[in-house]
Amino acid sequence: MRRGVLLWLLLFGAYAATIGLHAFGHAVYAGDEPHYLRAVEALSHGRHLDEHYGVGFPLVLLPAYSLGGAHGVELFLAAVAALAVVLAYRLALRVVPDPWALGAALAGGLSPPFLAYATAVYPELTAGAALAGAALLAVRLDERPGWRAAFACFTLLGALPWLGVGFVPAGLVVGVVAARALWRSRRRTLAIGAVEVALFSVTFYVAINESLYGSPAPDAGHGTDASVDGYLGRSYRLVALFLDRGHGLLRWAPVFALAFVGLWWLWRSRRDRLARALPEVHAIELTAGLCAAALAAQLLVAAFLTSTMFGFWFGPRHLLAALPLTVPLVAWGFRHAPRVGTILAALTLAASTWLYVDVRWGGGSLVADTPDAPFGPLTSVFPNFDSDEVWPFVAAGAIGAAIALVVASEARRSRRRAWTT
Repeated sequence: MRRGVLLWLLLFGAYAATIGLHAFGHAVYAGDEPHYLRAVEALSHGRHLDEHYGVGFPLVLLPAYSLGGAHGVELFLAAVAALAVVLAYRLALRVVPDPWALGAALAGGLSPPFLAYATAVYPELTAGAALAGAALLAVRLDERPGWRAAFACFTLLGALPWLGVGFVPAGLVVGVVAARALWRSRRRTLAIGAVEVALFSVTFYVAINESLYGSPAPDAGHGTDASVDGYLGRSYRLVALFLDRGHGLLRWAPVFALAFVGLWWLWRSRRDRLARALPEVHAIELTAGLCAAALAAQLLVAAFLTSTMFGFWFGPRHLLAALPLTVPLVAWGFRHAPRVGTILAALTLAASTWLYVDVRWGGGSLVADTPDAPFGPLTSVFPNFDSDEVWPFVAAGAIGAAIALVVASEARRSRRRAWTT
């Protein structure tokens, strides 16, 4: 508990220090931020909302705006972002002990994406806090089912559509795990009642939006091509969201590459059926597996259900809501590859320092004129998917095909082993 409080204080201080950083030129806000602020201002004066971004996130920000204006909103969001990382740290402790869990939380929480978005007026990290809290409650329900944890879990999940419909698929993953835990423990009445809390929230959300905007979800998939060709044309984003030169996660925060190491160890643990021999491994597999599944859901949303991954924002915005859930996987990878993990964490913290100094005192910004942190001239090695070049898309296809081949090969090998056994 003490470490969690200290972690929150450290992160909140770091995030609060980003208030006033320029988004572009001398402007502090960019992209959708002015729209959200105008919506909050309209609510504070009792006016009708003209912004088609949903009413949920502005309602969350309204008390902070009433107390401190735009800066009050930014301080509130910094506190929520720090809470999201602390909840992710608590999840990581269920997978590995300290110092690996704490190291992963610090490296991830102080990475450029978190610093860039901690006080940005976007709903992603607020949704990330809700997802991390619901995931923590869901895995606890597997051990100790109770009505407090159940209703708190589904209340958080019911809040997700209010923040953005793009967060719902990851929430559904968490909800299935929580409901299954209650059902298996024969608390079926409790399971139905808790799920109804989330369903009531969704129903009320749809009714409000129909009344205000004439649409059940005003922020859902504007400008997105729903044809087969459209989805195929966006498949390159499954790679670009990680490796793009400007908006890629690993380009800005290499420490998150350890999440793939964590996925490997999760797969090995399940393949070798370690939970049958070691009962304590079940909690590890459940936590890491839940985080991995929710991350996969958010990745699919970011890749296929958003109109663009490139925009007037710091990347990768559309992965951000599930990014706290990478911390347990990063911690698992950190434990098994400590030297590589230390190097990746150092690169990530160097990128954060470089970015902060450049934007605060060097005339840079978070949206335009970003520095070449942390790789310097080697940044040009990363593919630029926001260009007319062909080779980045060819490389994305090759990487995707290689991953699919490895997965298919390992799956076939596992089936053969199971058949032999």
